[in-house]
Amino acid sequence: MTAIAIVIGASGGIGQALVSQLARQRPADTVYALSRQAGNASGLPDNVISVSMDTADEEAIRQFCQAREAGGEWVLTAICTVGTLHGEVGDVTLAPEKRLEDINQAQLQAYFTVNSIIPALWLKHLVSIMSASPSQVVCLSARVGSISDNRLGGWYGYRASKAALNMLMKTAAVEYARRAKATSLLCYHPGTVDTGLSAPFQHNVKPEKLFTAQYTAERLLSALTTLDSQQSPYFLDWDHQVVSW
Repeated sequence: MTAIAIVIGASGGIGQALVSQLARQRPADTVYALSRQAGNASGLPDNVISVSMDTADEEAIRQFCQAREAGGEWVLTAICTVGTLHGEVGDVTLAPEKRLEDINQAQLQAYFTVNSIIPALWLKHLVSIMSASPSQVVCLSARVGSISDNRLGGWYGYRASKAALNMLMKTAAVEYARRAKATSLLCYHPGTVDTGLSAPFQHNVKPEKLFTAQYTAERLLSALTTLDSQQSPYFLDWDHQVVSW
């Protein structure tokens, strides 16, 4: 049996930092870095394998997971960094809504496709290849996806799609508890990270609250050591504090 880690969406800032740190922390394990365009592995340890694939294509997901199972590889950690807040998704331009009149059907569909559906497809196929040793499936969520913590309103599509992600993870945890008993599921709020996703919204962020991708990866990976599958699922922030569902 070969232990592996998987980073889904490895070309982004957080994804790249996670790949690098996982590879160095776990030199005996293979780290798969998955993205639409395989990144440059130069400078990374030899245990990193960059894979170019459409991480939103269910057939590609199925084939990837089946190949891992056929090769006797079992997942210790899978981290999905896929998500969107603004920019282009296909032919749809996304921008957080400020009022009800800004809600747009195509934008809502794009938000849910990227932030909810893609992680759900990975949850579906990963369940069969998780390790019998303590293991984790992590999805980057957001505090604004907390229904009970929503006091400001706005950002309808992003909030709703992250809330849907949280519910998908919480629901999947019931089934994982039967089928992958050693696996903990974690919805993770990384805080405001200095990446393209948060760039237009950093002007009101205090400097000490704007985190580097490297720091974010460190905090996320350190959180994994605190998880107990008997208490799964978790919704934690960068400071390892519980976020209300």
